[in-house]
Amino acid sequence: MNILLVEDNLTLIKGLKYSLEKSNYIITYKTNIKDSIQYINNHSDIDLIILDITLPDGNGFELFEKYIKFKNIPTIFLTAKDEEDNIVKGLTIGAEDYITKPFSTKELLVRINKILLRYQKQSIITIKNIKFDMDKMIVYKDDIPIKFTSLEIKLLTLLFLNINKVVSRATILDKIWEWTGNDIDDHTVTVYFKRIREKLGTEIISTVKGIGYRIDEE
Repeated sequence: MNILLVEDNLTLIKGLKYSLEKSNYIITYKTNIKDSIQYINNHSDIDLIILDITLPDGNGFELFEKYIKFKNIPTIFLTAKDEEDNIVKGLTIGAEDYITKPFSTKELLVRINKILLRYQKQSIITIKNIKFDMDKMIVYKDDIPIKFTSLEIKLLTLLFLNINKVVSRATILDKIWEWTGNDIDDHTVTVYFKRIREKLGTEIISTVKGIGYRIDEE
C-alpha cells in the first residue's frame, strides 16, 4: 500500500516513516504544497494521504479540496490544532479522519488499516473456504468459527492486511515483541504458524523460505 505523507516536521516524518514501513506500507513524503501537487498529479497509485493542515507554503484544506478530493484518495488530516472548527471543517469537506498531535502511532495505524479496508471493501476477506471478518476479528472455516488465541489472530491479521505480499520473519518477530513484550526466536515463529495452519485446516498460508509468510488471493 502506498501512502503519501505531507508534513514539514522532519522529526515526525522520520518517526512515521519508520513505523509505517515496519508495517509494510510504502511511504513517500513531501514537505510542502508545491511538491505535493506535482507528486499527486503524476502518480495514480496513492492509496492514502496523511496531510498536515499547516504547511510552509499554504493550507492543507485547500490542497485537499483542489487536488485530492476529486481523485477520491482517502485522506487523514494531521495537525497540532485541536479546535473544534478545524475538526468539523476537515470532516465536512470530505476527509476520512482527523488526528491531532501528539498522537499514538499505533492509533494512527489502526485508523489507516480501517480506512484502507473500507475503501477496498475488504472488511470480510475470503480465501478458499476461509473467511476473516476483520471488524469482528473472527475467522470462519466453511462458516464455522475457528478458535484462535489473541496472538494467533493478530498474526493472521498481519497476513490478511498484506494479501499478496510477503510478511518477513523480522517483521513478525518485531510485532510479537510489540504485542507481548516477549523476545522469541525463529523456531517459535515456526511453531506459531504450524498451530495456525493446523487450526485453519486449509493451505492458504505460503512459506517463502528464508524470508517469511504470505497469503495470496485466488
